[in-house]
Amino acid sequence: GIGSLGDALAAGLILRQRQPELFAGTLYRLSPHDQAEGRETGSFETGLYAASEMFVDGFMDLYREGILKRRASDGAILHSGFFLGSHEFYAFLRDLPEEERALFQMRGISFVNELYGEEERKRADRAHARFVNNAMMVTLMGATVSDALDDGRVVSGVGGQYNFVAQAFALEGAHSIITLNAARRTRGRRESRLVWSYGHTTLPRHLRDMVVTEYGVADLRGKSDRDCIAAMLAIADSAFQDELLDAAKSAGKIEKDFAVPPAFRRNTPERIAEALLPLRKEGWCTRFPFATEFTEEEQRLIPALRHLKDISASGRSLARAALASLAEGRPDQEERAALERMQLSTPASLRETFYAKLLLWALRHVE
Repeated sequence: GIGSLGDALAAGLILRQRQPELFAGTLYRLSPHDQAEGRETGSFETGLYAASEMFVDGFMDLYREGILKRRASDGAILHSGFFLGSHEFYAFLRDLPEEERALFQMRGISFVNELYGEEERKRADRAHARFVNNAMMVTLMGATVSDALDDGRVVSGVGGQYNFVAQAFALEGAHSIITLNAARRTRGRRESRLVWSYGHTTLPRHLRDMVVTEYGVADLRGKSDRDCIAAMLAIADSAFQDELLDAAKSAGKIEKDFAVPPAFRRNTPERIAEALLPLRKEGWCTRFPFATEFTEEEQRLIPALRHLKDISASGRSLARAALASLAEGRPDQEERAALERMQLSTPASLRETFYAKLLLWALRHVE
């Protein structure tokens, strides 16, 4: 679907296809222990077939790279309920020869999300499937939170998440993969997105399978609660591991003398950035790996504005930033274009002058 994690998954597959050695090296740098052992890292031979609620730009690029190429029984390489993307995406579909366009078939959501109806054919087409979904939070015992908060406020629809997870348990050799960032920043503070427990659940713990964060993979299917907790602690941000472990010990779900192995005590954003540095030097890890409607100025503004939003949650942090911004010099050509996009290139008041200085400081202090 739409979002940074879906784009990251597609970009990772393209990296593996184009530069398998660079992909393998990155995998080993990211893996703190032996999790990279035995993983497939070569270019795709058979390729993939896609069944997704939404056909987006990432699938288009997977097709162009020769990854999306395995044909289903009806000849299609993709079945999807919605086709939604950039102007480039629609131009791609429009310009395809009719025979080639038939590879991408729009079907009802029920066809994509369920095994019922044409089940024998679907089972053959979806052999060894991997159903990837995003989540807001996951508990240490494998329950997934994706659509609402514990006080009942709804954040998103469940969509087909449950249906795809159910398919993963119904199909031989299939797996459900829940992806999320290990931590988030809110009100100026970092918070873990792996939690001990939560008052709302989208997917219950008995449907736990595989959970992926930037720090690794937790394979939970068929494991005891104790072993699930240990696996989830290994992919949690190290800033929160002790707090999570204490909660598990207090509940009697893991032994009192258990300790997170040293190999997983370096789960920090800094280690991930270091591991990805060779990729950045090769031109990978861009903020928008596929087509986007954002202009270059807007792409530069997004992280700067997000940074300002984060620091504004703390009066002290905002005051420090405001003072630091006073020392900023004149904007260069690119910075001026960004200020123009925000209508701050020629401030008309003291307040606008302050905003312009603060935004210029933010542009220079984020990647």
